[in-house]
Amino acid sequence: MKLMTDQLKSAWPLHQRSPAHFAPIQQIEAGKGGEWVSHGETPLLNMQGALPWPGWNMIEIEAEPSIAGSAATVTFESSRATVSYEFPIRHGKVTKRIVYVPWGVKRATLMPMGSAGRFMLRQLRFVWLTPPFAYNRMLQRLANIHDHYRDLPLPEVMQSLKQQAAKQGRKWQQIALEDYETTLISMSIKRHYQKWIRLIERRRAPSEHDVAKQRHLQRFECSVLLLSSTLETLPLAQFKAQLGESLASVAEQSLAAHQVVLLLSPNRREALQHWLEEWQRELAGLVVVESEATTLASQRVEALTYCEHAWVWYLRPGDRLATAAIYYAAKIAEGNPQAKLLIADEDALDEHGIRHSPRFKPDWNPDLLLSMPYTGRAVCYQHAIIPRLSAQQCGEHSDHADWLDYAQVLSVVRRADFSPEWVAHVPHVAYHGHPETVSLSYVPLVQQHLNSVHTQAQVSEGLLPGTQRVRWPMPSPEPLVSLLVPTRDGVNILKPCVDAILDRTDYTHFELLILDNQSTCPETLAYLKEVAARDSRVKVLLWDAPFNYSTINNFGAANAKGSIIGLINNDVEPTEGTWLTEMVEQVSRPEVGCVGAKLYYPNDTVQHGGVILGLGGLAGHAHRFFQRDDDGYMGRLKVTQNLSAVTAACLLLRKEVFDEVSGLNEQDLAVAYNDVDLCIKVREAGYRNVWTPYAALYHHESISRGADDTPEKRARWLSEYAYMRKTWGELLDSDPAYNPNLTLVHEDFSLR
Repeated sequence: MKLMTDQLKSAWPLHQRSPAHFAPIQQIEAGKGGEWVSHGETPLLNMQGALPWPGWNMIEIEAEPSIAGSAATVTFESSRATVSYEFPIRHGKVTKRIVYVPWGVKRATLMPMGSAGRFMLRQLRFVWLTPPFAYNRMLQRLANIHDHYRDLPLPEVMQSLKQQAAKQGRKWQQIALEDYETTLISMSIKRHYQKWIRLIERRRAPSEHDVAKQRHLQRFECSVLLLSSTLETLPLAQFKAQLGESLASVAEQSLAAHQVVLLLSPNRREALQHWLEEWQRELAGLVVVESEATTLASQRVEALTYCEHAWVWYLRPGDRLATAAIYYAAKIAEGNPQAKLLIADEDALDEHGIRHSPRFKPDWNPDLLLSMPYTGRAVCYQHAIIPRLSAQQCGEHSDHADWLDYAQVLSVVRRADFSPEWVAHVPHVAYHGHPETVSLSYVPLVQQHLNSVHTQAQVSEGLLPGTQRVRWPMPSPEPLVSLLVPTRDGVNILKPCVDAILDRTDYTHFELLILDNQSTCPETLAYLKEVAARDSRVKVLLWDAPFNYSTINNFGAANAKGSIIGLINNDVEPTEGTWLTEMVEQVSRPEVGCVGAKLYYPNDTVQHGGVILGLGGLAGHAHRFFQRDDDGYMGRLKVTQNLSAVTAACLLLRKEVFDEVSGLNEQDLAVAYNDVDLCIKVREAGYRNVWTPYAALYHHESISRGADDTPEKRARWLSEYAYMRKTWGELLDSDPAYNPNLTLVHEDFSLR
């Protein structure tokens, strides 16, 4: 697209227009150095000067907002219509979008962001397009990204659009533009969750007919446990209201619970006797039990003795089960007969009962579980595996429901017979809960868990409250690491990389193999000679053949002496000395395959927070362009976790694993996607890939080899893209480290 747009600009320079000035309208003022300062959620600038020609236009915006996940909105007002277009903004990246500008535009405005903050506008340009060019670009994006059209040839995309248009009595161009817009607009979890509930969740919800025709799901027999000990101090009216909310959510289930066990103190039971009798007439299977238990932990153990069914769901008084919670659990259990633990998505309720802060969870993710209690409240257990945690075992935490939930899941995981197949993910928001106000430290709990499974790992506080860092034992003797750095000329890039690795790496037991691919620059050749003479850990290996990233690194691995291979780009620089120590500790675990690092652009925005399969049609970097200090979605920028893939800009794996999967694919993936392919092969071989925020480096992305901006390079990229889609297509569309409710278009964990 960039190449064709550049050609268009050079051919039709008069069709390019840019505003000459911007005048503040509301909630915004000019700052220093060309910056704008927003003071609210609707800052607005008036564009003055040349406005776009009517018809199809490519709008190009490059900006630097202070808030990650920002979006700019361009609005055109004419006597006939007012139209607005949203542009997701990323640091250092030009956002391009095809729009239709109405005739007779009298005013054009820009809302640079949707919150208070700072904003630097680098570029805003309109490029007029011919209709055929605009249609071709839209169809190509639909074929690359849109779920409905992905991988279809352009004639078939056009055919599908025309068929839809005939059925709906509309123009196919209108449908194409609407579908094209869905590939661009980022539905923010903070700003658009209510819209997503209305437009997406409700549309996907099962109808009464759907439930009725699946009578076999009634075999999913579930007991819901309501335990009141944590509410006993509330005034009776408030206690009754919260309990009523929870009971109502069970009564409204599209697939009924077989049993509801409610434990109450004798005093509460007596005070609510008539009200409870009404509920027992309303809710079949409601069992009200008087309990003398004084802690929540004791109540949980007692309540299990009254459970009559195979599955158990804990429901905290005041929280609500989603209407289809049990139905969705039954569906997932049916498709996963070995499952004993169903982990569903969930969200939170505010004081008015409005839903917010959805937690769209990944599939089974053991390293994320050690880093944080990501499983949350929405967990449905098989009765037989629920641990009976006594109040004595729980100690000071015997009344903390979040702590008990985490402890229960960890207890299941450390069973000798535990298998990952026990865990199934329910990709629906099944639970609505009121957030806890108490922040807990789970370090002792996780340390106890790891001690019980005979590891020497050490647990400490993580980067966020309620998270942990796990330090895994370093093997003795320390393994030799072979860092492979392919390069060609570009001493101005290579020298900072190599010098930084040599000077800023506390873990010193490594060899650095510079794989020289036909360098001719005298300065580069002189530096290679000098650095090899200066540091005995550096060796220069010559690869005299055309550039093929996979072949060069396979050559380097074949000549490596280390038991650990490190794939390192020649444009990365460590930010601190412990990066390699952290990665070696992680990769030395026998269950781990590839280990990736957190990478930053030079402007301190995130370049790589791991790789998510399916983003952009194939794979993309999680949280790209987020600010350095951002927590990320569910805190995932600051916790160690399992991901399906990580970038080879900085990737470690054991040489035995590299050899087991036959290294990088030289034949089909000479330049692009070879790291994603490698990681998938490693994962399919039974290893877990790990991303850690505790190894951080700067990455000057793709500076050394340049962009794919020639016909030859684009043809090669298309071939590699096609190979990956053909080989891994199904896996690329269902990343277990992600969530099907999250976007496959943007890298910001926005809604799908």
